[in-house]
Amino acid sequence: MDGKTTVKIVQKPWGHEVIWAANELYVGKVLHITAGHALSVQYHNQKDETIHLLRGQMIYRVDFKDGAGLVEVPFATGESYRNTPGVIHQMEAVTDCDLLEASTPHLDDVVRLTDRYGREGTSAP
Repeated sequence: MDGKTTVKIVQKPWGHEVIWAANELYVGKVLHITAGHALSVQYHNQKDETIHLLRGQMIYRVDFKDGAGLVEVPFATGESYRNTPGVIHQMEAVTDCDLLEASTPHLDDVVRLTDRYGREGTSAP
């Protein structure tokens, strides 16, 4: 349906996310990661996402499945990065960061391999 949509703010141990668009086709979020905090080392079974660093400095890690494990990828303000299903990745904020995330609507599709906040495992729908 056309018109205004509900904006949802979800508190996270690493900061918060603002879900500003969510429907059966796509989801749009702003992720705010507080300096010194990190998202889990994770992957998605179905979710396809692209992130865009709006503000801040972060460490972006990706596993290229070449045996090297997680590798730091240079990621500067104004750049974007796509994670297709199965790609292991992690974001860590050096300074407070704001990112845009555009993804498929699989919000509960998170497999956490390690997590500073004790949330390892698969998210429940």
